[in-house]
Amino acid sequence: MAEADAPLAEAIRAARAGDETAFVRLYRSLHPCLVRYVGTLVGDAAGDGDAEEVTAGAWQDIARDLRAFDCDAPGFRAWCARIARTCALTHLRDRPGPGPRDSGGGPRPEGVPGRPEGGRSLALIAWLPRAEADAVALRVIVGLDAERAAYVLGTSPAAARSATLRGLRLLADQLGDAAAGACPAGAPAEDATCTATWMLRGM
Repeated sequence: MAEADAPLAEAIRAARAGDETAFVRLYRSLHPCLVRYVGTLVGDAAGDGDAEEVTAGAWQDIARDLRAFDCDAPGFRAWCARIARTCALTHLRDRPGPGPRDSGGGPRPEGVPGRPEGGRSLALIAWLPRAEADAVALRVIVGLDAERAAYVLGTSPAAARSATLRGLRLLADQLGDAAAGACPAGAPAEDATCTATWMLRGM
């Protein structure tokens, strides 16, 4: 377990034992990224409407089932993301109008040139075809590796990696020339995965 995960792991243990203060720490730690992730699924890049409502429902499920959870901090992030994703897909099925989209095809979001920030980054991810958007959001927003993203998506790690790479390449294409020098020192500038991931981490 990474050293940075130690406080989260301790909060998980305490929350499972009934410590309400520890549960608040979990909520404060994970809620922002879960709202952003759900926003890419339900089309709410600002996170101030459906995404907030859906994520609040996910936290009710997390709180209900927390005592049964037994894993490390990265596993907890994946478990929470899977619950949030299930709530988001249920919300989309129940919402009047078009159901969940399977592919992209809409116009590129406005205000993209250069490094996108905040809601524009989320809008770019949401613009991707659904499979790629889901995989990229789990990597860039929630911070999951391929194995844990595959658990959330119900697919194989290889499929999760492929969807992430396709999505990041599409994003690098959309970001255009502004992406050319965006990688950290020592990383190859032509690496589309590096470029798009680095730029989107500014959200």
